[in-house]
Formats: sequence, structure tokens, C-alpha cells
Amino acid sequence: MTRPRDIVSPVAGYDWPDLVKEYGSPLLILDCEVLRNQYRRLQKALPKVDLYFAIKALPNETVIDVLHKEGCHFDIATQGEVKLLEKNGVMATKTIHTHPIKRDIDIRSTLRYGCTTFVVDNEFELEKFVRYKERVGLLLRLSFPNPDAMVNLSKKFGLSVEEAPEFISKAEQLGIHVKGISFHVGSQSPHSQSHVDAIVKSLAIIEESRKTRDIPMSILDIGGGFPINYDGSSIDIEKFCAPINEILETIPKNIRVIAEPGRYIAAPAMTCITSVIGKAVRDGTPWYYLDDGVYNSFSGQIFDHAIYPKFTLKQGATMASVLAGPTCDSIDVIAESIELPDLGIGDLIVAPMMGAYTSATATEFNSLPKTNIIAVNVEEMASTTITRIQ
Repeated sequence: MTRPRDIVSPVAGYDWPDLVKEYGSPLLILDCEVLRNQYRRLQKALPKVDLYFAIKALPNETVIDVLHKEGCHFDIATQGEVKLLEKNGVMATKTIHTHPIKRDIDIRSTLRYGCTTFVVDNEFELEKFVRYKERVGLLLRLSFPNPDAMVNLSKKFGLSVEEAPEFISKAEQLGIHVKGISFHVGSQSPHSQSHVDAIVKSLAIIEESRKTRDIPMSILDIGGGFPINYDGSSIDIEKFCAPINEILETIPKNIRVIAEPGRYIAAPAMTCITSVIGKAVRDGTPWYYLDDGVYNSFSGQIFDHAIYPKFTLKQGATMASVLAGPTCDSIDVIAESIELPDLGIGDLIVAPMMGAYTSATATEFNSLPKTNIIAVNVEEMASTTITRIQ
């Protein structure tokens, strides 16, 4: 495993060892310039869509601040995410609450914040909003199973298209306004046709509502699922989104289209640096023990089905090796049969593409602290700015 030439330290005047010497190891480096560029690329690829960043991918104050300055909206799902936005001064009018299942206290705290748009997907959830019907507008989440997606989110959430008319009638009977349709075609959806098919079926429901209801639907939420590659190659996001834009050209201008990207914006924006803290040879195979692992920043390998690119700064002949994390648990293995040169204590492993569902799902198992995060390029064109944020 050799170091790719195009992956360099994001801080002028610092190489990876310099950052570890300054800030310690393990370390997560959040490059805010990458964050801005990812947001701008997706916004350019979907010019008629308002983007609501899915905070759960990377719940971080600096991330919120940078994207807020870019004009981004936000997708919230918990009281903790509401508090994060409040702390950053984000107005509730730039948010929607997208968790289909909520406690009453979740509804109340979100309304207190000022967010009035909620997603629901069943009649039991609908009934929770009867007492708040004068204050809310709901989005009905539909189910569109996608076996090609990395994670089929329609398994856990979403109402079938066939069940939608009855649900909408029930909402009318209760005096609750369903103001739009929502869906999510699944994480890491490889083909935009999944979005297109879901848009077509969702628009049919919206159009029917515009014929028969006094207050027709006015919002289409096309969810997330916009893919990134973890192998270092880039996806042509404009090409991916072209069929989506083509179908969106056919919808009435007074229907607002929104989306909930998380991974596409966050994943390339953070890099992990971890150090070798121990080594052994087991059955002829070198084992290298790192100060970060699957219970911490590499948690996405378990929870998110992601395999992150990894490289070492060291050169030399390689052999199949194992990278393991620092905890006592045998499941804490980052990579097996990975080609590495002979590493020593203190040598570094660098892993890019670790912005989404990494620190967000990290634990403190074995009472090991979560990996520190430093932010660079917080202000545009300030390439040497470094800010410790965790």
C-alpha cells in the first residue's frame, strides 16, 4: 500500500507527521474547503433543488456553521440536532424534521424551536399530530425498496404508494395538512433511475391532490442517497443528477423540490490519521495495532458498511498484514490481508473519505476517548487556519 500522489495534507506547511506532532494521535482533520466544494458541486448538479444537509452524517458545530454560510438548509431528526442548530443560530425556517417516528416531547421541542414541517409514514404517527394540527404541515414518506442501494432504507420506513390515498384521506378527516411527499431511495444508490422512478410515482400523488383537495400539496422531498466512491475515484455528480433534473423540468413551478444529502457533502471532507501503537506476528502474518479502530472513527465499517481507503507514508516491500484497533475486543479489526511494508511503533496510517458516519457513530468503549477533530480552512481562502473543535 503506497501513498497516492494526489492525497496531501490540507494544511500549508504541514505534512501528516507535523499534524500528529502538533495535535496528537489519533486525529481527524476536517477540511472545510472540501465541505464547501462538495455542497457547491451538488447544488450545481441540482440547481432547482433546495439542499437540507442531513446532520446525522457529521453533527459538528463547524460543519453547521460552514454550510449555514453557504445557504444550506438542514434536515433534523432529534432534539440533540435541534440544540446543535440553535447553538449555531440557524433559523428554524431553514429546517425540516425528517424522522418518521417521534415521541411527543420530540414534536413539542421541535415546535418550540420553530420547525413546523414533519415527516410521517403511518396512521399511528399521524394521530400524534392531531393536537398540533393548526401548527404543522406534514410530508408523507413513501417506500421505494431499492435492492441496489448499500442500505435499503425503505425496509424500516415508508408507506407504500398504494396505501397513500387512504392515508391522505385519514389526514383530511383529522384536519391535518399533508403538504407534500417524501422518500429516500437508500444509501449509496448507484443509479439515478431509482430517484427518477420514485419522483414519477410521487408526482402522480401530488398531481391527484391538486385536483381534489382545497389545499393541494406543494413540496416534493427526494431524500438523499447521492453516492460517493471510497476507492479514491470521483463520481460525475452532474451526470448522475442529469436524469433527475430532466424529470424535475416537467413538474409545476409552484412545487418546491428539496433533498436531504449527508454522505455526499460530508464524506470527502475529513481524513483520519492513526498511529501504530503495537505489533505482533501471528501465524506468519504481521499485525499492527492502531490507536483508532472500529469502536471509534472506523465505526462506519460496522454501522455504515463503508471500507475506507488507507495508506502509509512508509515505502518498501509489502506483505499481507492486519490492521487492528486499540480495544480489547477481537471484533476491532480494521483491515485484513492489506499489503503493507514493515511498520514500526509510531508509523502512521492515513485514511481519507472519513467524514460521514465515522465520528458520528464513534463510541467510548473501553473508556477510550473519541478521536479529536481539528478543522482547517474554516474561513474561505485561509489555508493555514487550524481550529481544534473536539
